[in-house]
Order: sequence, then C-alpha cells, then structure tokens
Amino acid sequence: MKEEWLKKGFVSEPVDKSLDLKAEINRLRQEKKAVILGHFYQSDEIQEIADFVGDSLALAQWAAKTDARIIVMCGVHFMGETAKILCPDKKVLIPDLNAGCSLADSCPADRFADFVQAHPDHKVISYVNTSAAVKAVTDVVVTSTNAKQIVESFPKDEKLIFGPDKNLGNYINSITGRNMLLWDGACHVHEKFSVEKILELKKQYPDAAILVHPECKGAVAKLADKVASTAGLLKFAVASDKKDFIVATESGILYEMRKNCPDKNFIPAPPEDSTCACNECNFMRLNTLEKLYNALKYEWPEVQVDAAVAEKAIRPIRRMLEISAQLGL
Repeated sequence: MKEEWLKKGFVSEPVDKSLDLKAEINRLRQEKKAVILGHFYQSDEIQEIADFVGDSLALAQWAAKTDARIIVMCGVHFMGETAKILCPDKKVLIPDLNAGCSLADSCPADRFADFVQAHPDHKVISYVNTSAAVKAVTDVVVTSTNAKQIVESFPKDEKLIFGPDKNLGNYINSITGRNMLLWDGACHVHEKFSVEKILELKKQYPDAAILVHPECKGAVAKLADKVASTAGLLKFAVASDKKDFIVATESGILYEMRKNCPDKNFIPAPPEDSTCACNECNFMRLNTLEKLYNALKYEWPEVQVDAAVAEKAIRPIRRMLEISAQLGL
C-alpha cells in the first residue's frame, strides 16, 4: 500500500476524514505495543496524545528505558536516530522523515570530522541536535539541560570543541569561564528572535519575566530573567510568582506551560522578520495526527542507522546519560 501512495507523490497516505484519529491511534498503540514520544515543540494535538512529552534529554532517557516494541518519535530525525541507537532491537518510527533540523544540517558530518582531526588535542562535545555520524566522532553528547554540568565535568585546562550551536556554546563559555572552540552552526528558529521585538513586548507587559532558550543570540539571552532548556523554562514558569512571561523559544512549549499554569499568561516572542505572533519550527510541524496514524498503521517510515556508525555514536550518548544520572538531571 505505501508503495502505491508514494508513487502518487504523497508523504503519507490520505486518511479517511470520517475516522476518529485519536481513537484509532490509541487502538493501534495498544495493539502494537507502541509508545508515542513527543517533543515540547510539537503541535498541541501531538503533545496531547503522546505517552510522554519532554525535551531532548528526557526523550532519550525515556527511549532508553521503555519496554515498548515500537517507539514513535514525534520530533525531528536526529531524535529518532538517538532512540534507534539506544534501542537497536526496537522499531523506531517517525511520522515524517522529512522532519529534519536546521541546526543538525549546519554541521555536515564530513566537514565536522575534518574539523575534529585538525584539532587532535581537543576533546569533542556535541549538542544532541546532530546526526549520528557527527555523534560518532564525539566524546560526549550534551543537551541544553545538561550542557553546563557536562562541560564543567572536564578539567578546567582541557581543550574542548563544542558543536554545532555557536550560540549555546558562547553561552556556556560565558557562564563557565571556558574558551571552547566553537563550530559555526545555529538553529533557524532561535536565530530569528530580536532584541527590539522583545523590548517592544516588554513595554506592553512591563512586569513580565523574559524566558530565553540558550540557542538564542547572546544579545537576546542578556535580556532574560531565565536562560534554560525548554524543560528548565517550564520549571521556572511553574515555580515563579510572576503572572506574565515573554517566551523566546519555539512556541510549541506554550502548550505545556499553559497546561501547567492555566492562571498565567504566556506571550510568544515573534521572529524579527515577520508579523506573526509566534516562532514555529517548520520541521517540527511536519508531524501531524494523520501521519502519526499512518506510521502506526504501516509501521513506517522507520529510522535506520548504519551499524558501524551506531556502534561509535552510542558511546557519547551513553556517557551523557551516565553523567546526567550522576548529577540527578
């Protein structure tokens, strides 16, 4: 069946509009012993139906411990790769294989390998937003939740490469006093936030706390009341006595913020080059309920990782999980 609709140019088989998609997804996940993992940047309807919603670290931790036969990763491709590397015996699906990542794309594996080889006296720290092939030439993987702690686990005089996010790398350098050698990569969503647009919102909401993801530019991070991962920003919002929050990260996180804090007001910071009210990742939003239904129905598209690459890439991922467990993250 899937070959037929692929020939017709569909990314996903057209779904009967009369179907109760949520009921069918629930039936299929139970029937096939599947778990649905959703990132904070997914659409509201995906987050609502997922078994677990979290940031990249939490999704990796969940994938590593699940006993499900099938993992459906509602996120982007590198997240599916990470799950497959951690769970080679499980079938890992992603609703749309075109759900890539601009940050991962900014770090081609061959060029990064050359960069690493040109600095043989450096240890290599790679952000989780990278391909399996980049992770394969890495000493330890980090997420925005644990990057500071993992960087600080290295001796102060250790020479370090950090890739691919230059903004996150610069932020970690600034708060740790390190001088890591940075790869010149960035996320297309977080690069778009501007100081001017946020200051305009601050005039409208003078008592609002400004929440900023560390993938944003340094000038934006300096405006923040809190710089943290998506999970960290959510935790801060829940604990804060503030009522208004200006949020400079992908707007999918607002679903979880509003669910946890229904009495608080969350205002998405808009991108600088648009009049829209929020900043969405076009890759994250490729996943839909229809594609999730088809993924479960046909157990496709499946994420595959070359065995030789996976053997190398699992070491820095496991190292990240070990350090995070030791630190209680």
